[in-house]
Amino acid sequence: MTWLDIPAGHPFGVATLPYGVFSTPADPHPRAGVAIGDWIIDLPSAVRRLEPSLAGAVAGPSLDALLAAGPRVWAAVRAALTTWVTDEVYRDLLGGHLVPARDAILHLPFTVADYVDFYASEQHATNLGRMFRPGQEPLLPNWKHLPVGYHGRAGTVVVSGTEIVRPSGQRGAGVFGPSQRLDIEAELGFVVGVPSRLGAPVAADRFADHVFGVCLVNDWSARDIQSWEYVPLGPFLGKSFATSISPWIVPLAALDHARVAPPPRTVPVQPYLDDAALGPWGLDIGFEVRLNGQVISRPPFAGMYWTGAQMLAHLTANGASLRTGDLYASGTVSGPEPDQRGSLIELSWNGDDPVKLPDGSVRAFLADGDEVTITATAPGPDGAVIGLGEVTGRVVPRG
Repeated sequence: MTWLDIPAGHPFGVATLPYGVFSTPADPHPRAGVAIGDWIIDLPSAVRRLEPSLAGAVAGPSLDALLAAGPRVWAAVRAALTTWVTDEVYRDLLGGHLVPARDAILHLPFTVADYVDFYASEQHATNLGRMFRPGQEPLLPNWKHLPVGYHGRAGTVVVSGTEIVRPSGQRGAGVFGPSQRLDIEAELGFVVGVPSRLGAPVAADRFADHVFGVCLVNDWSARDIQSWEYVPLGPFLGKSFATSISPWIVPLAALDHARVAPPPRTVPVQPYLDDAALGPWGLDIGFEVRLNGQVISRPPFAGMYWTGAQMLAHLTANGASLRTGDLYASGTVSGPEPDQRGSLIELSWNGDDPVKLPDGSVRAFLADGDEVTITATAPGPDGAVIGLGEVTGRVVPRG
């Protein structure tokens, strides 16, 4: 319970307490904030007054210092926040540090150090295999042995609300121009806090020691550019033009009640990927994808074959180091049903069966002016809803 006036079932209730970076017209300096109901706690000013020993961890124009501070400080800040919003004693003490969310401008919440995108959904990988390799085994031989992924471009990770300029590139031999097959990918992102040493792999059971929390990701994809360029080295210009993330980072601690066992593994994995002793780190997160306000898909994250812990272990298995602010994403979240596919290439089956919208229009891929919004929720304690916010982007033509 909280002394704040928050409707029951609000996705940003006491059990969520996500972190972001905001400013206001009255105070344009970006600083850390925590969402609670329709309010944002001005975290630096609240901490300076109520818990000054933690001031260094929440200072600055981003969440970078908090990410780097590690699990002990993460737990201390969350415990303090929980006390402040549930103990009546703090009503007047905290009241002056609450900002109406409607007045806030949200910013990219942390400095993105590196960006890695995985391909962790068996359903998504199977769908693409059936499209592009008909009559063959849809999964490639390596897929159930390791989390397949690629390194993306950190500098083009943008916050929700940023317009997405239609990318141009080569679409075939002698053909260059704007992508005609612009797509989305509904994904979950994992935000790294504590770095690691170069040459020292991070074991799967150290997942919660390094990963601060999760965010929503839309990994925009130019399928025509991608299909021409990806052999033999993989995604490049078809992926690197923009990746949108939600402005709120939900800490792992908020997802304890959403932890579930991943799907049964049908192929034995290498010891470094064996997470059986770690406990369940699959996540019961339900996504919703809207195109121009209309729901077109509800992908379930619980069916993802590879977990965030396994992705982290594989990411560092060769000794690659982690940096504060590293972002790695799950890859497209897709379920077994047609209305659970997290990309347009699947929903329209590569354009053969376009998505029909309520206004009578159809989409195989995105048109200029289209707006895509991805939201997600997870179960919390005592029936609470854990909200992950939203990530939105609107496609605009190249000027």
